[in-house]
Amino acid sequence: MTEPDGPAEAARRSAIEVELRRLEESAMYSGQMQFELTKQWRNVNLWLGLPASVLAAISGAAALVSTAGRVPAGILALIASGCGVILTTINASHRMNQAAAAGAAYLEIQTAARQAREIDLPYSSIEEARQALAELTARRDEQNKTAEPPNQRAYKKAQHNINTGGQTYAVDEATTTTER
Repeated sequence: MTEPDGPAEAARRSAIEVELRRLEESAMYSGQMQFELTKQWRNVNLWLGLPASVLAAISGAAALVSTAGRVPAGILALIASGCGVILTTINASHRMNQAAAAGAAYLEIQTAARQAREIDLPYSSIEEARQALAELTARRDEQNKTAEPPNQRAYKKAQHNINTGGQTYAVDEATTTTER
């Protein structure tokens, strides 16, 4: 355990705690937004990929069944091809995986910030606490460089999820209830 803080150390420890809370909140929102982007890209992938596959199968079957079905088969093949081109161009499955990985990375940062604040900070020296904060900040900044910027819809849905308790643990609710 560390020695009791003097006024200057207590103020600095408090400032580190506040910054850890900011980092935790930032990571929480960023992670939730990335998970919303994951859902959006999964939907795009399904809404374009499924029709492309079905239309390609139907057009192939129509072309094989009779020569009279060549024109409708050709039209269906062109539509299927168009869906496939769009899907390939926007690379929805890659973006979905990238957003999911970014969301998971932000959740790791959020958890580490919370643990640093609640578990380590009271027992760490100011230098150790400052080092932990710097490392977490660097991790968050690095993740920010690689994560896809969220769109307005992802932002609003993430905010709604968080505001309605989507990031609340049962243990936090129990702790709050017993503290009253």
